[in-house]
Amino acid sequence: METGKLFIGPRLRALRLERGLTQTDFARLLGVSGSLVNLLERNQRSASLAVLMRLSDVFGLEMQELTSANTQVSLQQLRKTLSDPAVGVDDISIDELRSAMDLAPKVVDGLMALFDSYQVVQERLAGTLETTEDRSKSLRASEQRVHEFFQRKGNYFEELETIAQDFRARHSVSNDHALSLLSNILKAEHGTTVKVVEHEVMTPSVRRYDANEQTLYLSDALDHGNKVFQLAHWIGLMVYADQVDDVVRQAEFTDQHDAARARVALCDYFAAALLMPYEPFLDAAKKWAYDFERLAASFSVSYEQVCQRATTLQRPSNRGIPFFFLRVDKAGNVSKRFNASSIQLARYGGTCPRLDVHYCFRVPGRILTQRVEMPDGAEFITINRTVSRPASRFNQEDRRQAVSVGCAIQHAPELVYGADNTFGLPGTATEIGVNCRLCPRAMCDQRAHESIVRQMPLTESRRGQNRFEN
Repeated sequence: METGKLFIGPRLRALRLERGLTQTDFARLLGVSGSLVNLLERNQRSASLAVLMRLSDVFGLEMQELTSANTQVSLQQLRKTLSDPAVGVDDISIDELRSAMDLAPKVVDGLMALFDSYQVVQERLAGTLETTEDRSKSLRASEQRVHEFFQRKGNYFEELETIAQDFRARHSVSNDHALSLLSNILKAEHGTTVKVVEHEVMTPSVRRYDANEQTLYLSDALDHGNKVFQLAHWIGLMVYADQVDDVVRQAEFTDQHDAARARVALCDYFAAALLMPYEPFLDAAKKWAYDFERLAASFSVSYEQVCQRATTLQRPSNRGIPFFFLRVDKAGNVSKRFNASSIQLARYGGTCPRLDVHYCFRVPGRILTQRVEMPDGAEFITINRTVSRPASRFNQEDRRQAVSVGCAIQHAPELVYGADNTFGLPGTATEIGVNCRLCPRAMCDQRAHESIVRQMPLTESRRGQNRFEN
């Protein structure tokens, strides 16, 4: 292959197929011959600047989406797959990876699909081992299908960003006065009255709509920020129901429970986009080096809401850092997760006990940073802190949870949390896994379950660091 030339065959073909176009139709749109499109897709002809500009004009794509940026992401994914302990190829060069992608894209796609299937089988086996209750498995599967839909979309929904931005601009929404403003809009434009009532009347709900009275009730146990968020969520659910349903249909769910769960998650996304508009929020995040406490105060939202919003800043033309988000309860169970990064997150049960997110409960309210390393060698920085649910009475049980936000270690210098020099030193990372069942690490003193991906050494005459290996 000649150097200095740009070959975009696999990406060009994927772009055409996504839009359901034949090579002839595609060529007509680009103003070139069908034979040229055929040669471009087979990497037998390099893409000229004129072709790239025409692709940008016709399909509204940024130039970098067709060139190096997407290639780099694919290279990272392929390298990560090949370096996984299950594959064990850790000395392959970038040139070899790039050649494989350029010359045999279908083979690469097949390899990636095979590895994805391998991971699915692993995690299904883990889920089967953790429960024998069919209903519980069904509910977890539903949550997983919604999570996979969000991941396929890159945890970013331009349609929802657009309607949230339009609503905010049309009504001059200010977060400082959002509660009264949104209440007045619902009353004036949609005939819905908003009432805050005693928590005892609402129990166990915090938000309830009475269609006969056309009244939306909110619990007085919610703090101001969560009252505003619930109103914003309701606007997405009621005012923009058609637009939200259009997004849900993209997932092609066959189960109504999946669709309902996705609808709720998308309305949460809309609420976050309304209260933390994309461009201002990303600009502030960069200005303050992603100081989540500072962002929460500036936008009058909660720390947890800011952390979740940070995972959605993936607009192709203006991306933020690709974060992942985990929320765990006091028992270590994952109760919520979002992922725009390359890390593999636990789908079932708890997370790795070596994560500092679990230690947060011993120092509530304090932010803990941690450098971690996955079994494949990928390293991440995590930011961990407890979050509290509002209490309705003095003797209510502690409802504290912990959240962990993280990204690839190379982004640490862009974060206020990465200022500690130890993040740049080799050998300072805590070795972790997805969870005990899926972790291949030997001699871990925190192992709670036997690994299903690797048989651990067992010698009766000695005792190891856990009861599963000696």
